[in-house]
Amino acid sequence: MIGTAPNGFRASITGIGSYVPDRVLTNAELSTMVDTSDEWIIERTGIRERRIAAPEQALSDLCRPAIEQALAQAGVEPASIDLLIVATVTPDMSFPSTGAILADELGMPDAGAYDLSAGCTGFMYALVQAYGMMAAGLSQRALVAGGDVLSKIMDWTDRTTCVLFGDGAGAVVLDRVDRGGFLGFELGADGSGGPQLYMPAGGSRMPATAETVAERKHFAQMNGREVFKFATRVLVSSALAILEKCGRSIDDVDVYIPHQANVRIIDHAVGKLGISTDKVVVNVDRFGNTSSGSIPLALAEADASGRLREGDIVLMTGMGAGLTWGSALMEWSSK
Repeated sequence: MIGTAPNGFRASITGIGSYVPDRVLTNAELSTMVDTSDEWIIERTGIRERRIAAPEQALSDLCRPAIEQALAQAGVEPASIDLLIVATVTPDMSFPSTGAILADELGMPDAGAYDLSAGCTGFMYALVQAYGMMAAGLSQRALVAGGDVLSKIMDWTDRTTCVLFGDGAGAVVLDRVDRGGFLGFELGADGSGGPQLYMPAGGSRMPATAETVAERKHFAQMNGREVFKFATRVLVSSALAILEKCGRSIDDVDVYIPHQANVRIIDHAVGKLGISTDKVVVNVDRFGNTSSGSIPLALAEADASGRLREGDIVLMTGMGAGLTWGSALMEWSSK
C-alpha cells in the first residue's frame, strides 16, 4: 500500500523521546560467551556494542521514559493523548497490551491503546496507523512508541543472532500542524518470508510445553543470508517508491534514517540510492538492532544533535520480520 497526505490535512512529529538501558554489552564481553570476536562482529555488522535491559525491566519500563520525554518536548499533557500505539514484538505479556498498561501508568484515561506487531518495521506501521486515525478524524493527538527488549528472546549460545540485537525504545507525539508534516507512506509485507525470521513457539500454533522449552524454540531464529538479501532489496525499493509517489527525488532528501540492522545493509542502500553519507543517520554501532526501537532512537539522536531543521525533507525506511517493510517521507515541522 502507498499513499500521499490528503489535501488540507497536515500532521507532524511535535515531540520525540528515547531510552536505552544502562548496561553496555561490548563485543569483547560477547566473545567470552560465544565463539566470536570483536573483529568478526564489526566486519560483518558494524556493531561495537549494544544495551541490555536489567532482569527486572520489561518493555513498558523502557517505553515510559521515552514517552515522557516526547510529551515534555511537545509541551502537552498525557491526558490530551487520545491514541497510543506501541510497536513491539516483546510486550510485557501477551495480554493486556503494553499500550493499555502505559496508558494507565501515564494518565491517558481517554486514549485508545494497543500493541502492534510488525517486527523491525513496527514503528513505521504504527506511524501510518496513527496518521490515518488522525486524518480520518478519529484521533486529535496521537502517541507512537516503538521498542523491544530483544535480549529476553535471544539464544545467548547462538552467535548468528545474539551479536546483532540490543534493547531500547523511542516515542513520538503526532499533532496537527500548519505547515510541513508527513507527505506520504508506503507499506508492504511478504508472508512467504516469515520463516526466515521468527520465534517458533509461544503462540497458538505451538504453545509452550516442556519439549518446546527444551528444544529452545522460544528464542528468535533467523536465516541471516536470506534476511540480508531481502533487506538490501526492500530498503531501496521502498524508499524509491515513496519518493516517486510524492514527486520527489533522492536529491531532495536532507536526512535519511534507515532501519539500524547492519552497517553493510545501510551502506548498500546508501550506494544504490546515491545519497550523500553526511545525510544518513547511523547509530547501529552503539545500539545494535533494537527492532521497533531502531528508527525512533535514530530519530531522537538526529533531533538532539540538531540535524532536524525546519523544512528538511526526512526519509525513514524500515524492514523486518513478517517479512515486512515500510517508508515515510515528511517535511520536518515541529509545530
